[in-house]
Order: sequence, then C-alpha cells, then structure tokens
Amino acid sequence: MSRPLASPKPLTGRKVLFMLIAFFGVVIAVNVVMAKLAIQTLPGTEVDSAYSASLAYENEIAAAHDQNARNWKVDAHIQRAPNGGATVEVEVRDSSGLPMTGLNFQGHFERPADRRADRAVLLAEIASGVYRGSAPQIGPGQWDLVLEGDTAGQRMFLSRNRVLLN
Repeated sequence: MSRPLASPKPLTGRKVLFMLIAFFGVVIAVNVVMAKLAIQTLPGTEVDSAYSASLAYENEIAAAHDQNARNWKVDAHIQRAPNGGATVEVEVRDSSGLPMTGLNFQGHFERPADRRADRAVLLAEIASGVYRGSAPQIGPGQWDLVLEGDTAGQRMFLSRNRVLLN
C-alpha cells in the first residue's frame, strides 16, 4: 500500500486570505491604472450641452436644405509639406460654373477621437473663387476636414469630410 503524499505546507485560512487580498489588489490596481489612462486620453463629450445641440438641430436641417438648393460645386485639395504642415486649397463655383468670390472661408482639421488635437486653417482668396490656407504641424492619420463658407455673417456652405494624411 502506498501512502498519499502529504503536502509540505498545509493550506491554512491565513494563506487563503493573503491570496484573496493579493488577487483583488492586482485587479483593483489594474482598474485604477486603466481608468486613469482612459480619462487622460479621452476628452469627454462631443458637445457641451445636449439640450442646446438638439435645439440647434432644426436650424442645421434648414441650412442644409438651403445649401443643397444653391447647388455650388466645391473642390478641396490637401497638399502635405515636408515640414509636417498641410496646405488646403478650395475652389468654389456656383450652379452655372462661375467662380464664387468674396466669401469668408474657414477650415478645421479635427481629430475624430480627440478634440484637443484640432487645428484651424485660415483660408484667404488667392484667385477668383480659389481660397488657400495652411496649417502647420498636422500629424499623420485620420482627420475630419471641416470647411465653412459665409458671407455677411451668414453661413452659406458647410462640409465635413474624413481625410487620411500621411
């Protein structure tokens, strides 16, 4: 007959307690580190007030219908500079193909996941219906290019396009 092997150190209540404390200590420590990293890297909400955003929604729909009725043709081109910047050139033509002059165009490069990385682009009219501006130090990756054109304080054009910059 063979005897069962005796464990050299018996499993006591104290050992089980320390194992449970160590296990849950590791779980809690990992959760705290992950929560801290998530808070630091994610800016939070997309809009500051959902209520005011919902009130403005009706006006946005009307502005989009007006923009579609104007039937403008707007072409935007992005060129990367060797220093890491980007140049945006926008050509605007009306429904009959004539260049649109005298507009105030603004552009924004917006990071889809991090509002803190957004970059503004001031566009100036360099030729009839052609607007150009530069943004220094734009990192590679996905961006939303937001273009807004207005005249006399009234927004006439809004475009949001996802672009990939190398």
